[in-house]
Amino acid sequence: MRQVVFDLETTGFKFSEGHRIVEIGAIELVNGAVTGRNFHIYVNPERDMPDGAFRVHGLSQAFLADKPSFADEKVAPAFCAFIGKAELVAHNGAGFDMPFLQAELKAAGLPVLGNKLVDTLLLARRKFPGAPASLDALCGRFSIDTDERKRDGHGALLDSRLLAEVYIELTGGAQAGLNFARDENGDGDRAANGTGLSRQARARPAPLAPRITEEEKDAHEAFLADLGAESLWRTPAE
Repeated sequence: MRQVVFDLETTGFKFSEGHRIVEIGAIELVNGAVTGRNFHIYVNPERDMPDGAFRVHGLSQAFLADKPSFADEKVAPAFCAFIGKAELVAHNGAGFDMPFLQAELKAAGLPVLGNKLVDTLLLARRKFPGAPASLDALCGRFSIDTDERKRDGHGALLDSRLLAEVYIELTGGAQAGLNFARDENGDGDRAANGTGLSRQARARPAPLAPRITEEEKDAHEAFLADLGAESLWRTPAE
């Protein structure tokens, strides 16, 4: 299963009020594991940068002036190609990211997305009712390092990476990414990192000590003896 965790930085909260996307970041997951493929681009909003938004993400109008606009092939079309038909994952995605992205696509004359969305904000509120559910709060809950975010502020790619870690924890933690499907030759399990490489079992450093007692062995032999010499249990396997 392929998913894309994504985040937007914008000039404000609502596209309908003239605000625009200024940064897109996305991380690919396959079978619940980060693959290492990502998408990241800065976007020229073709307008000024409000002070409040600048304090959040630190992207100035001057910095974004030479970046491509949203409709440029390097931005919206490239992002849509990256996500393909993948399930999308975003924090407050239903309330902010998806509506904003769809409005930008529609205004640019591009097809809106039909991808399924998982909103981690709603997921966290269902799992931990009454508890703080911000990205920072969830990172704290799961002991995910946010030092870079504290130092450099919000960033779409950084927040996508943190959200991917949060999402993995919300949906199974260490178990996320396991894939027990057999490969096409039927001779091994595929790794869950999207590489298609077989995952080999590691040998134990030392064999486990026997857990069957001598009394249990004797009782088993007595049981087999009662079944007779021709018992199926005493027939060697071919």
